[in-house]
Amino acid sequence: MGAKLELGSLLHNRYHIVEILGQGGMGSVYRAVDENLGVDVAVKENLFTTEDYARQFRLEAVILANLRHAHLPRVTDHFVIAEQGQYLIMDYIDGEDLRDRMERNGPISEEEAILIGAAMCDALQYLHTRNPSIIHRDLKPGNVRISKDGHIYLVDFGLAKLVKAGQATTTGARAMTPGYSPPEQYGTARTGPRTDIYSLGATLYAALTGTIPEDGLARAVDNVELVPLRAYNPKVSRKLAAAIEKAMAVHPEDRFQSAQEFGQALLNSKSNTQRQDGEIVIAPPPQSPGSEDNGKLAHEIPDDIGNGPTPPPPSKSPRKPHWARRWVFLSFFLLTIVVAVGSILIFWSPITKALLGNLITSTPTSSIALAIDTPAAQLETSLQPSATQSKPPSLSPSSTFTRTLLPSLTPFQTPTPTETPAATATSLGGGFSQLAYVSDHTGMPQIFIMNSDGSNPLQISNLTFGACQPSWSPDGERLVFTSPCSKRQDDYPGANLFIINSDGSNLTPLETGAEGNFDPAWSPDGTRIAFTSLRDGSRQIYVLTLGNNQVTRLTGVSRDVRLPDWSMQPAWSLSGTQIVFTGHGLLTDSLQIWEMSDAGLGQSFLIHRGADLWNSLPDWSPDGKTILFSETMGAQELGWLMRFNGATLSVDHLRTGASGTHGNYSPDGAWVAYESKDNEDTNRQDFDIYLVRSDGTGAIVRLTNALTMEFDPAWRPIIAP
Repeated sequence: MGAKLELGSLLHNRYHIVEILGQGGMGSVYRAVDENLGVDVAVKENLFTTEDYARQFRLEAVILANLRHAHLPRVTDHFVIAEQGQYLIMDYIDGEDLRDRMERNGPISEEEAILIGAAMCDALQYLHTRNPSIIHRDLKPGNVRISKDGHIYLVDFGLAKLVKAGQATTTGARAMTPGYSPPEQYGTARTGPRTDIYSLGATLYAALTGTIPEDGLARAVDNVELVPLRAYNPKVSRKLAAAIEKAMAVHPEDRFQSAQEFGQALLNSKSNTQRQDGEIVIAPPPQSPGSEDNGKLAHEIPDDIGNGPTPPPPSKSPRKPHWARRWVFLSFFLLTIVVAVGSILIFWSPITKALLGNLITSTPTSSIALAIDTPAAQLETSLQPSATQSKPPSLSPSSTFTRTLLPSLTPFQTPTPTETPAATATSLGGGFSQLAYVSDHTGMPQIFIMNSDGSNPLQISNLTFGACQPSWSPDGERLVFTSPCSKRQDDYPGANLFIINSDGSNLTPLETGAEGNFDPAWSPDGTRIAFTSLRDGSRQIYVLTLGNNQVTRLTGVSRDVRLPDWSMQPAWSLSGTQIVFTGHGLLTDSLQIWEMSDAGLGQSFLIHRGADLWNSLPDWSPDGKTILFSETMGAQELGWLMRFNGATLSVDHLRTGASGTHGNYSPDGAWVAYESKDNEDTNRQDFDIYLVRSDGTGAIVRLTNALTMEFDPAWRPIIAP
């Protein structure tokens, strides 16, 4: 991976870097001054120059460099700097995107929606009629840009594909944004011009209503009905609502068959736009003091810049109008005062926390049965943990480590949950009352423990170089973790494993070598720790026996191409006789879930979803019947939580439309903690910890909401009497 650009540096002896406009996992986007021409430009970088990443980035450069249209940005330069990265130089479009406008003013006017839609249709018609045809595949409010003079631009071609005549396969990465993507974009069906028409219709629906429409996949599979546009905004004319809803038809053949046809229907829906001539412009964004320094690139910044797939956001509650948000803020302020007074009189109760919980609502779960390519071994059906609870030693101050309380958690949404997990009567352990997790609140990732309602976060570690990936001992008294750890990532070269007591005392390094050891998982009997190591040149799984410090390699021994060439992220069965893990298959060049015995024998596919769907981070349910795992389209950062049912050998979404990763079952199996992002505020790139019922029903509960990274959730085990 290359190095990020320094502010004030001169790129390619021409582009003076002025400011960072956005940052993602694959690179950043900068505003720069072209020293030759004396104009502002946007610089988009790709620091991952492996063949797959570089090819997608080149594809975007080729697409943009050959486009000349009033509603599309231009690429003016593209180059590669060896050992550093790839760079696109493009128009810098100062202003706001449609998402910003909706956030500032609430739903837009009917006339503004028509003009924006017509401008986008004009751009799409131009793209779709190129030779080869260009399909954008990521049209949403964040990718509709409005300049300071009111001109409208379609931006961000990171997911675009080229379609040559008679082409049987797709080109370019594929991802989806729930609410804006049509059903065909979720699976293996071909995407085409009508894919963009659906997304534009959904974008206009959201802009006019302030509400993200029902997800396309849920509408296709679960027969979820699209709420009529006029039910949210009865001021919209029937003609305009009908045109938008036709564009959003579940089946492509029921939509407009060309962007030009859709655009004409939009213009014809209102008398004063029927004869729209010339370039389309709308009211520009307001010019606030200092706005010259606050412009953005003509692109919404994805988390994997240049890599193509943009992680789908969590399912969202409808955006509230501007006036409604003020009322919600005032209501919450008053409610906070009441709760503060009440907490003086009574102990902080789970019910109070539920009323102030960090929630996002979502559509009901669906059970989308998906085909499994290969049979799986029989999952365990016994060894369910005891439900008996007892109180272990309470957390007390340590002379070695300083624990810091996180700032008060701010509710993410205002609706009151119908149900939320309650902390048990004991302060620690028992049931599902506590989670360990990682936060960089103190400037470096450290391990914290909090109650399952998000209350009482306590810092456990205080290592100079950070700590992450906590895994509990089966008695709930100790944690094994990885350090150094400067940020959330997939592997940790040079790291080692450490054990620490739950009160932050007795920090002990494990003798496992210094090449890079991470992904620790404590065995159910407490005698072994499985982990990933780089000691033999690639990621492989090992087991450390705690009694004699013997390290045994489990994977990567065979040269059989049918076995994974590298492996990571081990998870134990409750009997301790089986391990599921993430393996990279040579034949598929993808990540899939594998299984093996605790001695490394019998390695085989457990869940194989094809080369396009990557599976990782498995977790075994307490009853041994289900495997929870994360699924993405290729190497994107954030995808969906999925469940593998060992009895039926089927896979379904834990909760349709919600995105997340790194799920972990509570000891009683009733809840799942996981990581996700706040896509209600797309300027935030931090992860937070969320809860959802393990059957996918009920409200999603947000536990953390600091402007920092919170990740690696791990439930504290049930503690035997």
